[in-house]
Formats: sequence, C-alpha cells, structure tokens
Amino acid sequence: MVFNCTEIDDLLERFYLSPFYGLEFCIGFPGNLMVVLAYLFCLPKWRSCNVYLFNLAISDLIFLCTLPRLSFLYANHQKETSYYACVINRYVLHVNLYSSILFMVWLSMDRFLLIRHPARNHFLLKPRVALVITGLSWLAVNAEVMPLITLMLQDLQSGNWSRCNDFASLQGDVSALGYSMGLTLTGYILPLFGLCGFSHRIWRLLQTQETAFQRRTTQYKRAVRVVALASVMFLVLYTPYHVMRNVRIASRQAWAGVKLCTRMYIKSLYILTRPLAFLHSVINPVFYFLMGDKCRHFLLAKFRKLGRKQGQSGEPL
Repeated sequence: MVFNCTEIDDLLERFYLSPFYGLEFCIGFPGNLMVVLAYLFCLPKWRSCNVYLFNLAISDLIFLCTLPRLSFLYANHQKETSYYACVINRYVLHVNLYSSILFMVWLSMDRFLLIRHPARNHFLLKPRVALVITGLSWLAVNAEVMPLITLMLQDLQSGNWSRCNDFASLQGDVSALGYSMGLTLTGYILPLFGLCGFSHRIWRLLQTQETAFQRRTTQYKRAVRVVALASVMFLVLYTPYHVMRNVRIASRQAWAGVKLCTRMYIKSLYILTRPLAFLHSVINPVFYFLMGDKCRHFLLAKFRKLGRKQGQSGEPL
C-alpha cells in the first residue's frame, strides 16, 4: 500500500475528530445543561458571578449542540451540504471560543473585587452591572467574529456553494491570515493577559492582607488557585490551536512556497488541535462548581435533599 499524504486529513476527520466531538458532546452537554437548569430553577438570589457563569454555560451549551452533526458528517465521510448550517456552525463555534475566555476574565475580575470588597459594595459586584458587562461582551465577540461570515460566504461562493471549509481553509477578498492574527490578538492573547493579571493581583492582595483575613485565608486562596487554573487551561488548550491555525493559513499563501505534503502535515497538526481547543466546554462546569460562591453550597443541599426524598420514596410500605 502506497502512502498518500493527501489522505491524512480524511483519516483524521473520520477516526479522530468524529469520536472526539461525540465524546465532548456526551460529557459536556449534560454538565452544562444541569448548570443552566440549576441556575434557572434553584438559585434563590443571583450575584454578579452567577450572571457570568450562566452566560458561560449558555455559550457552551449552544456550541455543544453543533457537535453531533459534525461528528456524524465526519464519521460517514460526508461534506456539509447546507451552506446555512455551515455558516451557523462555524459562527457559533468561534463565538463560543472567544466568549468563553472573556467571561472567565470577568469571573476573575469578580473574584478579585470580592476579596478587595468583601461587603460587595463595589458597583462592579452588582448583578445589574454584570448584566450590562455580559451584554457588551456578547456584542464585542460578535463584532470580532462577524468578518468570518463574509469570508465564509466568499469561500462558499467560489466553491459553488458546495464546499464547507474550516477557518484555516477559507479563501476570499478578506485577508484570512491578517484577520486570523488580529482575532488571535484581540480574542485570545489580550483576555489571557487579563486572566493572568487578575491571578497575580489576587495573589498580591492576599499577601498584603493575609493578617486581616486570617479566618478567610483558605477561601481566598482557593479563589487565586481557581483563577490560575483557568489561565493554565486556556493557555494549554488555546495556544496550540491559534498557533497552528495561523501557521496553516500562512502555509497556503503563494509567497510561502510550501510543498503539498508539507501543507498536508501542517493541516493534520491543525486538525489535532481543534477538538483540544473546544475541550474547554467540557471542563468549564468544574469552574461553575468551584467559583459558585454560596450557589455551590445551595445546589449541593438541593441534591442531598432530593437524594433523601428518593430514598424515602423507595422504602417499602
């Protein structure tokens, strides 16, 4: 059997992307759905952090709903035939990608302000202000991703509306490389600096106020660990994807002079990073549990109460 480098992407899509996307949906969808339902029906009082967590869960839930179709198409070696579904899928994917890290920045800001203002007397800790911030965040992320629609439509038109490509394979009048690098800077690098900055500021604040908060040291140290963990998660999951996306787009430019097989190897590495970047939607429910303040204790009490009721109803008469 002669190895053909042009078949690598097809093999990866069928035997890597399809099962990975299916697994992410099966694990991430129930977790995020449970969080959304719990916030809607079990939370007695909303705080600013709950607003950010709820919007994060909604974003993840909408994105995860697009994975079963992708998994099915890749598994059956089929191409997306509906250009409406193609545009919506890619758009939702990238809105989630950049809204998730942005909402995590606001959560980190919320933790920092809560440590600095335990009485919640800072205006940014008010739920109404959090609603305004989330609304502006949705507008900002959609504005960032909007040029992608133009690029997708131009690429679909050039392929007679029958070829649904990923971001790194699009062609159009918009410079894909320039847009990708700009999106990497504004949608990923700057928010990552924000996460790291709040993590550092929380740590410095704990050091300077350690004596005053002796009884709350454990609670506040958990906050800095959670923020640091979020920074590490996005650094590990997002960096390979953004690096390989830009490398993949650059390798397709005429001035790069990259040979066919080399381009295919680069594309294969890019494919490997895609489901890893989207893994944040599966991991995010952990942060809902860790950063939920009193909500976490309330939900646990609810689950224990339901467990006792089920146990009592199951007792023999």
